[in-house]
Amino acid sequence: MRERGTGQHAIPKRAPLHRERVVAAAMALADEKGAAGVTMRAIAARLGVEAMSLYNHVAGREDILDGMVDAVFGEIDLPASTTESTFDWREAMRERAASSRIVLRRHPWAVGLLDSRTQPGPATLRHHDAVLGALRAGGFSIAMAAHAFSVIDSYLYGFVLQELSLPFANRTELDEVAGDILRDLPTDAYPHLAALITEHALRPGYDYAAEFEFGLSLILDALHADEV
Repeated sequence: MRERGTGQHAIPKRAPLHRERVVAAAMALADEKGAAGVTMRAIAARLGVEAMSLYNHVAGREDILDGMVDAVFGEIDLPASTTESTFDWREAMRERAASSRIVLRRHPWAVGLLDSRTQPGPATLRHHDAVLGALRAGGFSIAMAAHAFSVIDSYLYGFVLQELSLPFANRTELDEVAGDILRDLPTDAYPHLAALITEHALRPGYDYAAEFEFGLSLILDALHADEV
């Protein structure tokens, strides 16, 4: 005898709905359409459920945004352990910034939300505490750690926003954009801009991403611990 539900026309069992699935679906929507595309109706449609059923797992859209931000912080690598004898706070901040940039490029909508939540989740709290802990282990006072955290993230977020707004995503597109600009550019009127394009942006091996490391190094080299 054939078991019930195992025949050709059996209805596939739906994966159980839970908060993590709701947040994951919301993040996928945001990755495609931006944060504005995250609505209860759109999330429900992606999950194949009724919108009202989401409220059994989340309090509403703001609760989902809290979860999304926490998930993003959970994807960023934490600074190396401060208990290691070879601990270097600059290297820890460099690695954390590099990981943050990768994650924020993966979730472009997150830049404007990361510091906006009033109900931070465990990953958010863990991340911030680890960054402050790394700076404190490097000899920073509480005040200087706050200053360093602020200036590093201001640079990080600003760079990512600028990077995401560029009209090219790879070297081929850069060459096309730069070529179009040069073709219509009166070089006698804008000689410095023309030189920047031809002698810098279009040189072999140029990669705009290298600008991130240059600016980050300037900031880290300028920061100094104030405790001995």
